[in-house]
Amino acid sequence: MKKINLYSISLAIAVLLLLVITVMLFMGNIARTGVLFLLFFIALAIGFSGYKTLNSLVFTTMIFAGVAAALFYPDLFTYVGDFKLTALIIPLIQIIMFGMGTQMGLKDFAAVFKIPRGVFIGVAAQLLIMPLVGFTLAKTSNFPPEIAAGIVLIGCSPSGVASNVMAYLANANLALSITITSIATLLAPFLTPLLMKLLAGEFVEINVLDMMWSITKMIIIPIGAGLLFNRFFKTKWLDKAMPVVSMLAIGIIITIITAAGRDSLLDIGGILMLLVLIHNLFGYTLGYWFARLFKMPEQDARTIALEVGMQNGGLASGIANSLGKIATMGLAPAVFGPLMNITGSILASYWHKRPPKAAKDAILVK
Repeated sequence: MKKINLYSISLAIAVLLLLVITVMLFMGNIARTGVLFLLFFIALAIGFSGYKTLNSLVFTTMIFAGVAAALFYPDLFTYVGDFKLTALIIPLIQIIMFGMGTQMGLKDFAAVFKIPRGVFIGVAAQLLIMPLVGFTLAKTSNFPPEIAAGIVLIGCSPSGVASNVMAYLANANLALSITITSIATLLAPFLTPLLMKLLAGEFVEINVLDMMWSITKMIIIPIGAGLLFNRFFKTKWLDKAMPVVSMLAIGIIITIITAAGRDSLLDIGGILMLLVLIHNLFGYTLGYWFARLFKMPEQDARTIALEVGMQNGGLASGIANSLGKIATMGLAPAVFGPLMNITGSILASYWHKRPPKAAKDAILVK
């Protein structure tokens, strides 16, 4: 009972802080609300952690705390002495990918041969829908070329582990989700540069071979190292630690990107957020109906919807950083990450309360 009271008190404090922030914003004192925003998100995260239906939003809330800190105090997240913090982005991506590799095994890829139809439809949906929607939004945005290219970039990136978590919560097909994520991620070093050349070439110069090598260093090498570690040195403590480390790494990446691109984000943040939200929601909707078009079971259609709608923003950020455009091309991925976690949590909660009609058909159509 005491814990529940603590969580309730935290939520009440968050509401009170929000009221104070609103009044200060109305009075034009936005510059003095930085600490209040941080306290608001921290109180909100503590409150959410006490309720099963809200627990999935804790990570996203803490991400928003990091974003708020970066917007109000950007100098803290750009340099430490002479060291530029954007240099941490690629190593952090490699840590995340290593963690992904430690959770993988040959059994994850065996599903490709057992359920090729579902995997093919899921990967095809991801490669078609999000890149084309991203290109359409970029063309109509009137953003500077590098920022518009970032919208295309998030669409051309594969799904990430967040989609697997949401698939589990949504009563979707977790095995299919993990397989699609794995295959799409391993294809990324080859397909993402080609898609970017085709769709974003008019916005920024894309060197396909250089991008292939950059993505290979961020994906193939660390995942391969993780697979080997899992095969020869598997430990329980690492299995428990890597998800936490990965979430922390994603939070740091988004905070650094926000600080680096603060000025541009303040200029176009509202419009960019709207376009990114449209991109995300179109991914869920078109992914779901793409699967249903091919008469996939409801459970699998949910899986493909989440795989298409939830992209690997961290990887997209790493690609932008490798191109030296983290403060521009990296903005859309930085905005996409927190938003997709919110929408994904809402969609997963909705589906969780509505089990698929044919739950017994959880095995994929062969």
